[in-house]
Amino acid sequence: MAGGNLMETSSYAGSEIGVRKPLYQPNMGITKTIVKVRFGESVFTVDRSLLEQYCEYFRALFQSGMKECMEDEICLQVPSVHGFLVALRVIHGERPMLSADEIVDAIQCAVFLQIDLLTEHLIDVINSDNCLLMYHTAATFGLLKLFKSAALFIRDMYVDLKVDVKCLPEDLIEHIESLVPSSYITVGTHSPTIKLLQDFMRTVCYLDEDEKDWKVLAHLPLNASTTMAGVTVLDNKLYIVGGVYDISNKVVDTGFCYDVSTDTWSTFSSPQQLRYNCTLVDHVGDLYIIGGEYEKTVMSSVEKYKVSSDTWSFAAHLPRPASAIACAKAMRRLFICLWRPKDATEIYEYVANRDEWVLTTTLVRHQSYGHCMVAHRDNLYVMRNGPSDDFLRCVMDCYNLTSGQWTAMPGQYENSKGALFTAVVRGDSVFTVNRRATVEYAIEDNKWRTKKQMTGFPRIGSMWTFLLRLPKQSRELLQKKDNGVEISSGLSSSASVHCVD
Repeated sequence: MAGGNLMETSSYAGSEIGVRKPLYQPNMGITKTIVKVRFGESVFTVDRSLLEQYCEYFRALFQSGMKECMEDEICLQVPSVHGFLVALRVIHGERPMLSADEIVDAIQCAVFLQIDLLTEHLIDVINSDNCLLMYHTAATFGLLKLFKSAALFIRDMYVDLKVDVKCLPEDLIEHIESLVPSSYITVGTHSPTIKLLQDFMRTVCYLDEDEKDWKVLAHLPLNASTTMAGVTVLDNKLYIVGGVYDISNKVVDTGFCYDVSTDTWSTFSSPQQLRYNCTLVDHVGDLYIIGGEYEKTVMSSVEKYKVSSDTWSFAAHLPRPASAIACAKAMRRLFICLWRPKDATEIYEYVANRDEWVLTTTLVRHQSYGHCMVAHRDNLYVMRNGPSDDFLRCVMDCYNLTSGQWTAMPGQYENSKGALFTAVVRGDSVFTVNRRATVEYAIEDNKWRTKKQMTGFPRIGSMWTFLLRLPKQSRELLQKKDNGVEISSGLSSSASVHCVD
């Protein structure tokens, strides 16, 4: 694509994104579906409707009524041809990994042509190798959304990147240091109680990484249940849906939300279909509750919750009924595992704009029944029990979305420490928790390398692990209130209680 060679790129005249609609230009009376975009001697033939759909620059041009919008060829002076090529790939549904030069060109293109989809892709591919380049270049060209995301990524990995960060301008370093890093948060299995029998084990806890121990962030509301509930985080708030009262499996019909910025709980409406043993996940700004059970019947129904209106609506059903579904998000895409006992794992993607579940891949392994799934970059890591239902061992397989290939990860993530019950990714690290140990691994090309080991989370039953950014004032308050007194769980009591009765 070097300048000086006339290049006609026709492969981008169509698209797999959305439905193409011909555009009717004012006072023309004709339909145009393609347009040529010229960069010096390089020419691209592009679907005109796609440019209008995904690019604010072209949308304004095509709808302006100006002479240029009626011509078959549009000449652009900037950005670079390479940046525009990356943009076209992203618009057409590709999710390419980018070199340093491509990143710089793509950022310039995203700014000049105002392509939000390209900005989102740049955010998705931030990693420890390119985050400083992303941050500095986004600051230079004023791509605020990418600037904020790269800064938060660097803040979360500040210990590993501290030496490299020194190459940045002082004001950019100061901005990173002013941000709040993500904290590891875990909540265990608890049923509702009454005030008279308030259980001090009913807590949401955060990991004090300096002291390598778990401490109390907040107490659960008395009538909230995390037993077979759906638990997730959206916009730095913790959401709990479903859950049961006791062995009768009577479902709690109220949702609970914890706002870490105010240290308060609130309630919200329950799904139209009550359920337990379900999966709750955030996706494209909404909450989705997936599968589960009700009155001992496994369900395939899925519901979407809009926080702004406190309303639930049904989404596409699962391919088959399932409960306790492992799920993960990679590259802004939502994936779930459906287990076909006993030797196959099917991974489906939920395509929100088409409201459908699409089979992505199938893994065939002996005793292929999984504990959980986590995502890092364009990889999905599926963790499952060892041979012969040995839940004291955890083996893992990796599926790469770009190559479409499975890889068996070497070693067993086990072990003497108990099964790997839950995991969450922060930056380029994955954090695993069980009763006996909390372990942080560095995610490398073909393995997880142990970085540090800390105290386990001493709770029986299931547990959920996620990330929250604790406001600075909350962190300071927690430090002040931590008087070092250990309660029976082995966790330090550190926070005040703000509960809904």
